[in-house]
Amino acid sequence: MSSGIKIEDPNHTARFKPLRKGKKPPKLLAVVHQSGCTGCEVCIAGCPVDSIELVPGPDPKNPSYQQMVEIDLARCIGCQNCSQDCPWETITMYQHDDAFIAWGNETLSSTLYVDMEEADKIKEELT
Repeated sequence: MSSGIKIEDPNHTARFKPLRKGKKPPKLLAVVHQSGCTGCEVCIAGCPVDSIELVPGPDPKNPSYQQMVEIDLARCIGCQNCSQDCPWETITMYQHDDAFIAWGNETLSSTLYVDMEEADKIKEELT
């Protein structure tokens, strides 16, 4: 049974990208409301820190949901480009602490963050 707690997948390719710079976290973070995301990738082009990743849609057999995006909260700088660029208005800026709650409510599929149990399995496979 899943605990519902998510942690960063240490083996995701995004973990090899540069970390967010600065000592203080950004005031705002972007969260994708994946139920409305079409995977059009417009937001990816405008992200100055490459913090937006493609993820498989909730049903790969459904052609309208082959992909979606998710934002790596660890690398987001709160610039708001993605929320302004999204033609479907599915990216919302949240206050830093509220973003994690919103992420949990709005994320259907994530490859950046995994259940603790899944992380343990990954760890076992590597050792």
